[in-house]
Amino acid sequence: MKERGIQYVKTLFYKENVRPHFPLGKNGEIGDNDACDWNLSSPRVPIFGTEMHVLTEHHVLVFLIQLFLLLFLARGLGVWFRKWGQPATTAEILVGVILGPTLLGRYVPEGFHFLFPDDPLQHSMLETAAWIGVLFLLLDTGLEIDFSIAWRQRGRALMIAVTGIVTPMLFSFAAVWFLPESYLVDPERHLLFALFMATVMSITAMAVTARTFQDLGLLKSDLGFLTISALAVNDIIGWSLFSVIMGLFLQSGHDGPPVMLMVLGTVGFATLALTLGRSASSKLFDYLKEKKYPEPGTSLTVTCLMGLLFGIITAEIGMHALFGFFLAGVMAGEAKSLSEETRRVISQMVHSVFIPLFFTNVGLKIDVAAHFDLGLALLITSVSVGGKFIGAYLGEVLAGVPRSDRSLIAIAHTPGGMMEIVVALLALENGMITRPVFVAIVFSAVMSCVFMGPWAAWALRRRPGAGVRDVFRPDFVRLDIPAPNRTAAIATAAELLAGSRGPSVVAEIVNQTITREEEYGTALGHGLALPHLRMQNLKKPRLAFLRLREGVDWDAPDGQPVRLVFYLLSPEGADTLHLKIIAAIAKAVSNEELRHQLETSESPEELDVKLEQLFLDQNSNSS
Repeated sequence: MKERGIQYVKTLFYKENVRPHFPLGKNGEIGDNDACDWNLSSPRVPIFGTEMHVLTEHHVLVFLIQLFLLLFLARGLGVWFRKWGQPATTAEILVGVILGPTLLGRYVPEGFHFLFPDDPLQHSMLETAAWIGVLFLLLDTGLEIDFSIAWRQRGRALMIAVTGIVTPMLFSFAAVWFLPESYLVDPERHLLFALFMATVMSITAMAVTARTFQDLGLLKSDLGFLTISALAVNDIIGWSLFSVIMGLFLQSGHDGPPVMLMVLGTVGFATLALTLGRSASSKLFDYLKEKKYPEPGTSLTVTCLMGLLFGIITAEIGMHALFGFFLAGVMAGEAKSLSEETRRVISQMVHSVFIPLFFTNVGLKIDVAAHFDLGLALLITSVSVGGKFIGAYLGEVLAGVPRSDRSLIAIAHTPGGMMEIVVALLALENGMITRPVFVAIVFSAVMSCVFMGPWAAWALRRRPGAGVRDVFRPDFVRLDIPAPNRTAAIATAAELLAGSRGPSVVAEIVNQTITREEEYGTALGHGLALPHLRMQNLKKPRLAFLRLREGVDWDAPDGQPVRLVFYLLSPEGADTLHLKIIAAIAKAVSNEELRHQLETSESPEELDVKLEQLFLDQNSNSS
């Protein structure tokens, strides 16, 4: 505790604030006008031999200019990158590189120093805004993790997650162990450096994978369900390992009790949060919903308070506050009363403002050109991507995942993305890694995200399978039917597709579908839902379409009621065709014109013609 206090106090001092020969008044008193200027309008007020920085209007003006410029360029360039199928993080870092010491600072130094003056207070203002964003990024990441679902999938998901972490850690540890000492901050801590690098090179990017799978129409499929579950477990294990290694590195010594206390504190607190904490969180949000407090403001406030509280606790234990925000997000994410709309509000708040500031700040911190080592960057990228692919693939083999699904799930584990960069920046600021290593990690994270989308699309196109047109018939269409809720809509579709199998089969289909919906909802947004189920003793897939007379609540990610429902029933074992149908529908209905046609078709025959063209287009695109 004493060492941590000293390290904190050291961060409060700057060289220009020290006055070794502080002049006193004629009678030895402090505060003589010749020695001190107590005018509070001054940027700095000397107090007892130091100068206290005071916020001025000029600081605020420069800060506002920084925010406007960084947000405008990052968000604008991010829109273009998304159109090209690339993550916005790449655009945000690129803006920082352009405006930072790499380009603007090198070629237009006057402009660089005007925008980012060498003033500790000015630096702190932008840094604080950026780190608030990172804390809430971890909160949002935790919200995306449904631990209960991952736990129910623990056989396959846990196997994939464990091998997906252990394998790249072994590869990475072996690779970085033999790096020259010039890449190390402290050669005496070679082992901890290698452990950290092994951990950071095994971290995955669930957000990147979820976005890519959504674009490919795979997110709501069983394959997407298993992949996200495995990545959720991977995140929990990876952040726990990183917190322990960070705590070990920051220990002033290597005495047994402090280290063991920190490790036990990490494991114990994480276990408590993921067991009793999840139950308490669910009851709290249920209570808020029962009392009908205004939403989404109440849930948003409570979730943020949970993040702040857990950040304080984990920081006090000796871990980083980020881990506390992550655990708080996992706890809050378990609450079924926390609507998708509230989750979307939190996510949009974080990703629209704070995250662009953080990642542009990454580019502002360092001269990338001066510290870029191509050999090191290629080594870290190849070992990280290759290790994660091999590890996940091995886990799928051991878990008995069908061969046709293995490549896609393994590819989904390869990007490092935002989390890898966040961890690397923490390590850089705490003296764990050198600047060339940091630049190489950022390069690896960006490149793995850039190539993940095209790589996954290529793997999807290579999957064997027949066309999807034959599974749909006009007699499986019902237009403008009354359905008071989600269960009634699914029951109508089940009766259509079950045929003459009897009421007991229909009831079984409905129960299994509702159970799956509660675990992992299939609402796509824009008023559409795509429930699906695999069934024994079915010869070929069947697809029904319902247009509901009035929209029903389906807990959609955009909060809109659902009116258009595709329901897919497939035989067990038809994994490839099942996945291709889901991907085709999910990708096609993202088109606004097609959704309008589904809304306005006046007969099943007219709708059949439009859907025939839809499936023909999807077949030609996937061939």
